[in-house]
Amino acid sequence: MTTAQQQFSAFATEQVEVALRFARISIDSAERIIKLQVEVAKSTLESNAKSANALVAVKDAQEALALRQKLAESSIEQATNYSRSLYEITSQAQAETSQLVEERTTAFNKHVVSGLDQFVKSAPAGTDVAVAAVKSTLQATAAAVDSLTKAAKQVADFADASVKAAGTATADAVKTAAKKTNGANNAAAA
Repeated sequence: MTTAQQQFSAFATEQVEVALRFARISIDSAERIIKLQVEVAKSTLESNAKSANALVAVKDAQEALALRQKLAESSIEQATNYSRSLYEITSQAQAETSQLVEERTTAFNKHVVSGLDQFVKSAPAGTDVAVAAVKSTLQATAAAVDSLTKAAKQVADFADASVKAAGTATADAVKTAAKKTNGANNAAAA
């Protein structure tokens, strides 16, 4: 009876630790997102104050067009940086959560195999075939989970590369558009 109580106690303790680890991952991610949002809010407020001062100092239409383009470029760059940072935070949280799930799945499979081994020792003759079938099923399930985990990692890596490429392309497109607009404005002024 004591062994069963000890096993249950160990299992309960382990589950509490897993829940706490999951909560830490969630809270840390939320904290980083909130910190990012506060930093962006401060930066935006400062940027808007500078923009307002620059608008007040505008003397002609040419200068106004150039300032408008500069402000648009700055806004898009800030939005891109915010999106990139937010994506990095959520990707890291997702990776940590996936690792936790993978660890728990592995531990569960080990516990089941260990339990089956103990069962076989005290089971009647002839149950070896049934236990072997269950072990085989567990191994197949573990292999399937491993394949799915690898596929999910590949998809996450591809998505990460795509998000980074899209951010770079957006920044480049804004810079190119700014150069074209400035060139057109300069030609119109001449």
